[in-house]
Amino acid sequence: MRVAIIGAGAAGLASARHVSQSGFDLDVFEMRPELGGTWVYTEDVGKDRYGYPVYSAMYKGLRTNLPKEVMGFPDFPIPDQEKSYLSQAEILDFLNLYADRFELKKYIKFNTIVMDIRPQNESWKITCIEKPTGKVYDNIYDAIMICNGHYNDPIVPKLPGQELFTGTIDHSHNFRDPERFRGKKVLVVGAGPSGLDITLQISTVAENVVLSHRVPDPIKTQYPENVQLKPDVQRILNFNKVEFIDGSCCCFDEILFCTGYKYSFPFLHDSCGITVDDNHIQPLYKHMIHIQRPTMCFIGIPFNVCAFQMFDLQARYFCKYLDKSMQLPPTKEMEIHTETDIEFRKSKGYTKRQMHMMGSYQETYYNDLAADAKTTPIAPVLVKLRDLSVKRLYDDLLNFREDKYKIVDEQNFVKVLN
Repeated sequence: MRVAIIGAGAAGLASARHVSQSGFDLDVFEMRPELGGTWVYTEDVGKDRYGYPVYSAMYKGLRTNLPKEVMGFPDFPIPDQEKSYLSQAEILDFLNLYADRFELKKYIKFNTIVMDIRPQNESWKITCIEKPTGKVYDNIYDAIMICNGHYNDPIVPKLPGQELFTGTIDHSHNFRDPERFRGKKVLVVGAGPSGLDITLQISTVAENVVLSHRVPDPIKTQYPENVQLKPDVQRILNFNKVEFIDGSCCCFDEILFCTGYKYSFPFLHDSCGITVDDNHIQPLYKHMIHIQRPTMCFIGIPFNVCAFQMFDLQARYFCKYLDKSMQLPPTKEMEIHTETDIEFRKSKGYTKRQMHMMGSYQETYYNDLAADAKTTPIAPVLVKLRDLSVKRLYDDLLNFREDKYKIVDEQNFVKVLN
């Protein structure tokens, strides 16, 4: 059994660890010169030195929005230390520590970009380019794990009247530090965790910042005085004036979209049979296994989850299938299961773009995978702590990262007093 893993971020490393421990041959393809995926910081935007796209969305000074107690792997936690919320560099150090512990670096082909994947009989043909040399080569694999992350292809909306705007319009994908916004009037569109955090960073140098959002519940965070919260943009008018749906207007020098990302698999040939429609990937069983070709799986598609923990569980699940200690249901049953899940989500008001969102259903998802694979589930305490930390982010953005936590047991945690 030869297994290919696309990407050497947290998902790819977890996959490599379990594939190698299952005794399979493997190659990990990583387009950057180092491991870590989204946790690698680079000042490059647009194209890298070899002329290939820079997919990094990491910005200077980023700290995690989840505590370290949630972010380790099930049997390899982040080493204990005083604080719970770590820097980008500290998470990258942890991933290198993990790779060293399980001797994963020897499997990684760095600076290698996957250009094409297509089925070949019951196997998979992968075409790659070594970026420094331009050498192109093919390899055949029995199974493939796609771990290329969520933050590659930014969603850039088109605002009504946008052609009238003479200032700069950009996406947070290219945000590295706030200095370019010094003294400017800035509109930030989107109030996910990155939008909230980037608004705060920009406010330290900008004249004023408006955060336009559609979050249904009030954002309780008390921003500095030069930050205003506004609803959705209605349209852009002449003279760089922006009208919001409440009828108010403001003028801006810059617009920064923090509007998320599309799932993107530019290396998958049409013959793979994978479609992505408004971020709904089909046909996937349990949000990971290609129903028609189950030797292809996607690690890390669900969001609003305990990410590192889920990557590890999904990798264990797929390896159980590969080593034949677990059987998948017949194709028709997998199709029915997937359709039932879609209908359930629709009945709860989920949009197509939310078809892979877990949130309040994440624990059910984890337990379902663990039961099928007869493997250890994710401890409930991690879900509880994750949910609390997300609430704290929206309630007190300025201070929530000073919170400190300690896991007591599989059900309970405590907040450590300073």
